[in-house]
Amino acid sequence: MTHTPHDLHAEFPDDGAALHALKMNDAHFRRRADHYHDINREIHRIEAEVEPASEARVEDLKKRRLALLDEIAAMITATKGALA
Repeated sequence: MTHTPHDLHAEFPDDGAALHALKMNDAHFRRRADHYHDINREIHRIEAEVEPASEARVEDLKKRRLALLDEIAAMITATKGALA
């Protein structure tokens, strides 16, 4: 188990330009990215044993984080096409 946060720049290291463009121009993306950040931070606190949680809670949070990551990846792919 890792205690390293999975921030968006770590998840998409080659997509800094697309992430920046989305953050600056897309309110929906900003909301999704903020939600991802909140969930990711909660998972990190649980894994660091700062905040207690059941295994079911951790599993639910990780599934939600993965779903958001998939949604964000699709938005990045669409933006990269527009930037090209």
